Amino acid sequence: MELQNILSRDSVVTHLKAGSKRQLLQELAVIGARLVDRDEHDVLEILQQREKLGSTGVGNGVAIPHGKLAGIEKIVGVFARLSKPLDFDAMDDQPIDIAFMLLAPEGSGADHLKALSRAARLLRDGEKLAEIRASEDPSRIFDLLIAEPRANAA
Repeated sequence: MELQNILSRDSVVTHLKAGSKRQLLQELAVIGARLVDRDEHDVLEILQQREKLGSTGVGNGVAIPHGKLAGIEKIVGVFARLSKPLDFDAMDDQPIDIAFMLLAPEGSGADHLKALSRAARLLRDGEKLAEIRASEDPSRIFDLLIAEPRANAA
């Protein structure tokens, strides 16, 4: 599952303002709803349902909120770099400053898991994360995200 099939330049956001986990999920839902032509409340609901199962804050300042949504055709991603870190109940108890939301069709079991795995692998690459955090340009961040993974990032 390649990220260039999930992300677009329009789905990379820098300086996203959110003061809480709930507000971040709302902001991501607005962007995601626009990309999949769905109601933002539907998107927010599936993100909140998933968070009730356990935080999608995976550590190292990163969260990967995700969920399955009826009526969408393909997996869609939204990458956001926050204007300031916030508490997301991450597994390492550290605040997050990067969120990579994935929305998948309801019947996308294996593909959804592959997309999650790909995003998680990418965001474990410390060098890549440092480059992403240092960039102010959404287009540059998009290019970093879709670049071929380095061999040592797995």
